Amino acid sequence: MASIIDDDKRAQRKARAIASDIYLYNKAKIEEALQKDSFFEELSEFITEGRDLFRASVTPELFKKNYYDRAIVDRVIKPMAALKTPIW
Repeated sequence: MASIIDDDKRAQRKARAIASDIYLYNKAKIEEALQKDSFFEELSEFITEGRDLFRASVTPELFKKNYYDRAIVDRVIKPMAALKTPIW
């Protein structure tokens, strides 16, 4: 079993890797959800699963720093910035 991450940089890398996987495997669903303004509803299963994986991988102190939520914005939502959607 892998050891618990207790370093900020490694925790950020882990969060970005999880978020990047969500983007990679769900790009069409993400695009559709952003166009329908239902991103969090339609991707809640993947986001929650990723959050649980991140929580299990890092110390409670690092989990509280919201690295995972920031990674979702940076690696899942921002790459869709050029998408035509009423959200932005």
